[in-house]
Amino acid sequence: MSDFIQQVRQLAEVIGPNAYLQALAIALGFIVVGKIADWVLSRMVGRIASRSKTDIDDQLVGLLHRPIFISFVLLGLSLATQQIDLPESPEFLTLGILKTIAVFVWYNMLHNLTTLFAQVFKRRQTSKLVQTGMLVLLQNVVKIVLFALAIYFVFLAWNINVTAWVASAGIVGLALSFAAKDTLSNLFAGVSIIMDAPYKSGDFIILDTGERGIVTHIGLRSTRLLTRDDVEITIPNGLIGNSKIINEAGGPSEKHRIRIAVGVAYGSDVDYVIETLQQVAADNAEICADPAARVRFRQFGESSLDFELLCWIEKPIDRGRLKHELNCAVYKAFNTNNIVIPYPQRDLHVRSMPGSPETST
Repeated sequence: MSDFIQQVRQLAEVIGPNAYLQALAIALGFIVVGKIADWVLSRMVGRIASRSKTDIDDQLVGLLHRPIFISFVLLGLSLATQQIDLPESPEFLTLGILKTIAVFVWYNMLHNLTTLFAQVFKRRQTSKLVQTGMLVLLQNVVKIVLFALAIYFVFLAWNINVTAWVASAGIVGLALSFAAKDTLSNLFAGVSIIMDAPYKSGDFIILDTGERGIVTHIGLRSTRLLTRDDVEITIPNGLIGNSKIINEAGGPSEKHRIRIAVGVAYGSDVDYVIETLQQVAADNAEICADPAARVRFRQFGESSLDFELLCWIEKPIDRGRLKHELNCAVYKAFNTNNIVIPYPQRDLHVRSMPGSPETST
């Protein structure tokens, strides 16, 4: 940078020995260069960007051209100030103001650029960042970082030692982290849940603590579930992060398999029982045809032959209602087709009765 400044000064000296004329030439020269750069970016690059199908590059060019021109102007004014050889205090004040203006010009540009990218992602409703709510978090984090960097560079522009400020901020941050450890635990767990995405809004989940319901909101501090009783439960993310989560809407499909267990009397026609159960599933319009329903003969029970009807439904939330409908349909079908559902049977052996000789029955 020093070599560049020296070359600019040498070129300015060609005009003559007057320092003010040299400074004026430097300032005007950089204004002209800035205008040329602005023209190249706005016209040539802008023309290329206008041919694309999206308007993102057009907006990007619109954000860049003004900061680039102002940067050339501020650089020219800074070099012109140094060329005049002002006293130390006026020169320090002038350069500090110019540097501060440059910092805030580029901070404003980067802030608008962050907003632009956020709008681009919001248009993509299928984006994972939008679905999980991570986009808002990232946008706010970037804005905070940009603001902190702007303050840091402003301090550097005025030769303010930032070491003590950074140390103080570290001590304050450490104290706050101890005071709000539960909140921070939930916050980090929320970020982990959003990034890992074990579930999303609309999924039906079951926690190992017993809570089950539809996910209605995933926040940084907590997750909300709507139970089948229409009661909303708010669970801290710290608890969810350390729990086993069963996502019944996860997997390759949202479909859910239900099981209807039933026992029939010994001596029943096994093939007829299987055919009846399959017909019960086929008669229910909400049972999926693919995968097809099937019946399994599970075991020889103590009092019955135990069968199980396995069929798929579209959504886990309908499980309770459809199991009720299938149970009713199975009972009616068995009654219609004279298939007996036996009562549990026990054989009782009496070895003796009070006041009578020992007998065995």
